[in-house]
Amino acid sequence: MAERKEKTKKEFEEILLEVRKVTRVTTGWRRMSFRAIILVWDKKWKIGLGLSKWADVTSAVKKASNEAYKNMFNVPITKEKSVPYAVTNKYKACSVRLLPATHGTWLKAGSSVRSVLDLAGYENILSKIIWSNNKLNNAIATINALTQYKHQEHFMAFTTEKKEAEKVEKEDSKKLKKVDNNEDKKNIKKETISKDSVEKKPVEKKEIKKSTKDKLVAKKDTTKKDTTSKKTTSTKTATKVVKK
Repeated sequence: MAERKEKTKKEFEEILLEVRKVTRVTTGWRRMSFRAIILVWDKKWKIGLGLSKWADVTSAVKKASNEAYKNMFNVPITKEKSVPYAVTNKYKACSVRLLPATHGTWLKAGSSVRSVLDLAGYENILSKIIWSNNKLNNAIATINALTQYKHQEHFMAFTTEKKEAEKVEKEDSKKLKKVDNNEDKKNIKKETISKDSVEKKPVEKKEIKKSTKDKLVAKKDTTKKDTTSKKTTSTKTATKVVKK
């Protein structure tokens, strides 16, 4: 029997918030369909929500998951696993307020707001729902509230990405330094090898010896010429003296 292939773990986590039967009234009859709401989390700092309608439940769930993957965004989480500052958002008849909290308060929320915040990784947060109990509206309002946050320096995702980028830059600089050092060593070796080869060449030594010999011979010839010229001048002066 062939060995069974090991199933790879999913990088994402999915939660089905709601599956509901929906009817659309048309002229003469009603069209039945199913509405699915799905939340997706990448087990780091991203979350997304998807909504779809279809005649079958399975196809509606698949469509909703595909839309959730398309709508993913970075969630603002501080070091205390909370929100940076208070925010309120209104969607249709629902309004949601999110408040930061210190370590130990834990997650205090209800309805679909709790599922969204729990999936996103919040541990210390306060929330308040006003005027509505609709799961879809509450979930959309919370996600819109989370997208309102700015100042990415307070977010965990931004800090982790920044640290990873700094690590990559350091590693690249170290690799470049190693390459430069290796190249310098290779160049030094080449220079030493070239010097050794020049010193070991016998032809160049012979040429150097020949040049020194030629110089010595030329010096001897010049000295001989000087002595002969001096002798001739001395003989001439002596003859002149005798004639007188």
